[in-house]
Amino acid sequence: MATLHLDLPDTLLLATGQSSEEFLKDARFFLALKLFEVGRLSSDKAAELCGLGRVEFLFAAGKHGVPLTDLDEYESWGTPDGH
Repeated sequence: MATLHLDLPDTLLLATGQSSEEFLKDARFFLALKLFEVGRLSSDKAAELCGLGRVEFLFAAGKHGVPLTDLDEYESWGTPDGH
């Protein structure tokens, strides 16, 4: 597994009112969400990145206003043959 290191000022965590764990969880989700939105990750990979199941990720994406209408055949049905 690759590791991404990001230095953040302590004041950033104070400003969000989150613990570092909460901030990391949100950051992973919003990174995954944006990469999914711009077509860089499939819903499966985006869900994996943020530690959610695919359906849970898709529901969360919808709640955050990310349209799900551009799903390709694999995304829509699970596999190219519809199974």
